[in-house]
Amino acid sequence: MKMYTTAAIGALLAVAAGTSSAQTEEQDKTWLVSAELGAIKTTGNTEATSFNGKIDATQSLERWRNQYIASVLYKQDELEQIDGTKESETTAEKYFISAKSAYLMADEFSNIFVFGSHTHDEFGAYRKYTTAAAGYGARLINRDTLTLDAEVGPGYFWGDKVIDEANDIIAKEEGFMVRAAGDLAWVITENATFSQKLGVEAAEDNTRYVSDTSLSTKISDRMQMKVGYTINHDTDVADDKEGTDTTTYINLVYNF
Repeated sequence: MKMYTTAAIGALLAVAAGTSSAQTEEQDKTWLVSAELGAIKTTGNTEATSFNGKIDATQSLERWRNQYIASVLYKQDELEQIDGTKESETTAEKYFISAKSAYLMADEFSNIFVFGSHTHDEFGAYRKYTTAAAGYGARLINRDTLTLDAEVGPGYFWGDKVIDEANDIIAKEEGFMVRAAGDLAWVITENATFSQKLGVEAAEDNTRYVSDTSLSTKISDRMQMKVGYTINHDTDVADDKEGTDTTTYINLVYNF
């Protein structure tokens, strides 16, 4: 598990460094890249380590807008064993990647898109969850300080549902789905921005809801402090699994 986490951290840092060093004057106009990182380590009576990181890269071309996201969540806690001793165990390990390519229509905010994502969660209700979708997107609100983008379209999903974690029993699920997503951005002040992202992937076997609520404040022209709360909910899970996972985070964000 530690090898996967180290590799993921290295990949995030490599992408960030590569993007920064490779940018030319023309690319600065084309690419918008942000990297965020949050980490906590406690020692003493309670020992715990947690880490979360994210890379969000958007490429804007004349007729196309492409977005690539990669994120990782890792947590290790000291747990008391049956014999009274304490051991450090991994309690959260999750990786996510997605890619979206949108063709811009005559109205710059209307588009036809294709989207794909993959989630690997060692402790989730689904070990793996992969989606592919296509559809139509538009801007519903377009003001100087408030924007709301939405998209909807059909798709397909593949899921590895955890039936018995102790014996590593997995049920394969797949089927057609409908994907809908919304992205609200509110510039409260010159230095503070509120964001609400919501995605729904509805299928016969399972409906997945993903929400990310955050507030960002500027530290400098390129650096931000971001406080957020994520919710991941699956409607169809095993009896001994929770359908909802939540994460509260405080991250530093650097914009390239």
